[in-house]
Amino acid sequence: MKDGITVLLAEDHVVVREGLRIMIEADGDITVVGEAKTGREAVLLNRQVRPDVVVMDIAMPLLNGIQATHQILSEFPKAMILILSAHADPEYVDQLMALGVVGYLTKQTSAEMVGRAVREVYSGGTFFSPSVARHLRNNYQKNLLPSQSFKRNKIRLTSREEELLQLIAEGHVNKQIASQLEISIKTVEKHRQNLMEKLHIHEIAGLTRYAIAAGVIESSVQQTTA
Repeated sequence: MKDGITVLLAEDHVVVREGLRIMIEADGDITVVGEAKTGREAVLLNRQVRPDVVVMDIAMPLLNGIQATHQILSEFPKAMILILSAHADPEYVDQLMALGVVGYLTKQTSAEMVGRAVREVYSGGTFFSPSVARHLRNNYQKNLLPSQSFKRNKIRLTSREEELLQLIAEGHVNKQIASQLEISIKTVEKHRQNLMEKLHIHEIAGLTRYAIAAGVIESSVQQTTA
């Protein structure tokens, strides 16, 4: 069993990249195994080192972070990419979420929070800066069809399903949820499948966005893991 979480940093500014590496490696459970200064280099390094998490800037030379993200996820659909960028414009957020990133942080975020975000997405959750989470919530609600209302009389979730939804949105994995609810992992998996079928959402990121929009959690950036 491997020890610790491996990270690829894709950031064109050397000082920022070095500072991030020092801070996120400080607790000893995260190791930076690659550093890319261009989007193209990020794609190549991801293929070589296969990190657990890619921390990706958007504004990079040769190939920007959006295109690099697209190429990485096309080749490795299960890759976990966490965006860390000064650009939090809605069009960037929407485009990258559509590609399948698992988190989006602004560069106003502290380095300590970046380390926390890496741990969160590695454990199966998602992680967003508050401003990004607000946009996702507002955008999700604005685009709902009437039949998809979050009102409880429209989509009826059992108390167990609501509890499970919150735990999933907070980034807990099946083993942690089973422990929290004092049920078997197999039962957790069954509840999770029922929840996804009822909401017509079949990925963790989608469930988390739903939970944020529904007000189940304020935003994933405020949550802690067990």
